[in-house]
Amino acid sequence: MSKTLECDPDKIEITRISGGFSNLTFLVQTSIGKFAMRRAPFGDKISKAHDMVRESQVLTALRKAGYEKAPKPIALYQEDGEESTPLFVMEYIDGLILRNKSIPEATLNEDEFRKLSENTLDSLIELHLLELESSGLINLGKPDGYVKRQVIGWTERYFRSKTNELPEMERVAVWLKVNMPQKENVGFIHNDYKYDNLVLDREIKTEIKAVLDWEMATVGDPLMDLGTSLAYWAQADDPDILKMFNLTHLPGNMTRSEVISYYDYRTPFDLSNILFYYVFGLFKVGVIAQQIYKRFSQGFTTDPRFANLIHVVDAAGNQAEISILNEKNLKP
Repeated sequence: MSKTLECDPDKIEITRISGGFSNLTFLVQTSIGKFAMRRAPFGDKISKAHDMVRESQVLTALRKAGYEKAPKPIALYQEDGEESTPLFVMEYIDGLILRNKSIPEATLNEDEFRKLSENTLDSLIELHLLELESSGLINLGKPDGYVKRQVIGWTERYFRSKTNELPEMERVAVWLKVNMPQKENVGFIHNDYKYDNLVLDREIKTEIKAVLDWEMATVGDPLMDLGTSLAYWAQADDPDILKMFNLTHLPGNMTRSEVISYYDYRTPFDLSNILFYYVFGLFKVGVIAQQIYKRFSQGFTTDPRFANLIHVVDAAGNQAEISILNEKNLKP
């Protein structure tokens, strides 16, 4: 990957690209073209969740493996020292991104949302079934014991970032430890796969041009990845606050049970224990919101959107507990 980006320094314009609750993304317009630049948020860092070095390594490996929806990495700027913040520059891919609120140019009808649902899952399945050994992707993760490490790791993150007493989150953490599946699957996973990390074609809005935000990608159990996507896959009867991350609750989109059936039919994985993976996904979403909320409460960010994230933590924990009791709409 190139170490420098040669262009006229007097003709560089950098603007913040809106959207997202975590890493900062900027549009860099130069004399030689447009690029996207990424950096971690200000304030306390959240380990691998903001690792720009990691993201550059993942994109390089995916390009070598022939995964066409990964943006091309351009340059990584990193100074020595623990306090330095790496800057990662990659290919800028123009297109539509579906944020949590519809905008006129990104409005899809019911048929389009149905097709986008299918294309979204097809792209996720393609990633999960990538060849690992000869491509070298296997070197980006440690699949043995992945599920256990994730449950323990996200539980520890929750208690480190805890600000409020939310007993449902603590009960769910215990349930996850007790109900971990014995069998693990192996595949390349994204770990934050949802609509607002997809770049759609402006003309054919159901076509996916690129997948973004790869810094948490690794080799692990694909069903843990599916569980996270299901947690973000809000549907019409969900609490309103859990609809703030995805537009899957709008008419035409698949329900979660349809997502599970679609994935089950097209992959070799056993989805009989899908409840565990969905509950894990909800817990993980709750922890992510909790970590961002703690940064907000400490004054590291003043983004007004972050003030309500504690309610996302509460809702995610409640949704997980309800799902454990009812196993609602989860059978493939």
